[in-house]
Amino acid sequence: MNSPRAGTKITLDVLSMYKEAVEQIKADPRYQANIEYGEPRSGHPEGKVKYHIAELEENLEGLKSRGISDDEYWKLKFLIHVHDSFKKEAVPDVAILDPRSHATLAREYASQFASDIDLLNMIQFHDENYALWKQYRAAGSYDDQRFKKLLGAITDWDLFLMFLIIDGSTKGKERSRLIWFIGEVRKHKQTFVDESWIL
Repeated sequence: MNSPRAGTKITLDVLSMYKEAVEQIKADPRYQANIEYGEPRSGHPEGKVKYHIAELEENLEGLKSRGISDDEYWKLKFLIHVHDSFKKEAVPDVAILDPRSHATLAREYASQFASDIDLLNMIQFHDENYALWKQYRAAGSYDDQRFKKLLGAITDWDLFLMFLIIDGSTKGKERSRLIWFIGEVRKHKQTFVDESWIL
């Protein structure tokens, strides 16, 4: 894998922890049952969660040429495998912070393997960009307080934007919302990830 950018530090403990967590998750019968869930629908023509995960893993491999670190690679792999894997157990269309939402269930599950609050917040808020985009597309504006809460909830915006690109660069999803959201974030946060990263 490519060497990390200047200023990034590979931590072997972190690398090992996320690599092992991904293997444990993939072997978990609960996870294995949950990823069989899903039918083709708007935004997810692939249907089952397992096909979405496979597409995201391909996207992650596509980002390797950007020089992501080994730590980033395994954290992204962890996010890929957890973020949508609880839709089967969730109540559809509840708020993101509702304890019955797929994001909250995924965060709770992920906390068994990771104590990194920032990573857990990324799981909790991985669909916030889409919710804000829908508001903007419908009304030409969005809930500024909601966006500010998101800005405050995430620390590593490079990693979060990488994940949103991996998750949003799939069949059935509009790349324009990624371009828009990255632009909004870059008005407030310094990040080297820009729209040129979109796959």
